[in-house]
Amino acid sequence: VGDSSVLTCLIKGQISMLTWTINSKAGGPCTLVYRTDTNMTHRANCSDNINWKFQAGVAPALEIQQIGIGQEGNYSCEVASTDGNFRTTYRLTVLAPPRLSLYCDERGSPVCEAAAGKPPAQLSWVPESSSRAEEKCHDNGTVTVLSKFTACSSNGTNVTTCMVSHPAGNWSQSIAC
Repeated sequence: VGDSSVLTCLIKGQISMLTWTINSKAGGPCTLVYRTDTNMTHRANCSDNINWKFQAGVAPALEIQQIGIGQEGNYSCEVASTDGNFRTTYRLTVLAPPRLSLYCDERGSPVCEAAAGKPPAQLSWVPESSSRAEEKCHDNGTVTVLSKFTACSSNGTNVTTCMVSHPAGNWSQSIAC
């Protein structure tokens, strides 16, 4: 989420037309067409952050700026060239890093929350805990994971650390309740 990405097509020979078809979670299908003979581009039903990226000596590519969860989906490029027709397909998966918070509940137990991550974060405790994580799914595809520290022995002065593992990164925070 928030990053930019550039997708390229497989190109052999001299291209005459290049078409991107995007089927993402947000909105209907988006289409971008580029014709080399007229040097014309056409776009239909595409969000403002999806556009062509032109560079001298390189075939035009597709650039997605400030990627959001709604951009997740299938991106297909079709090229008509002197060597034939070629198709390249990408499946864009968007990772959303969770927001980490660690606090003490009303009973003085540490609670760790990894909010709005995609996919759901994995939570663990140091020292080890017998707690189970609860997940709450959100409409946008993100998941909040909540875990309350439960230890076999209770020593109120112990510092506990919540460890968060996620494909977008790993984090930890410590607290003494």
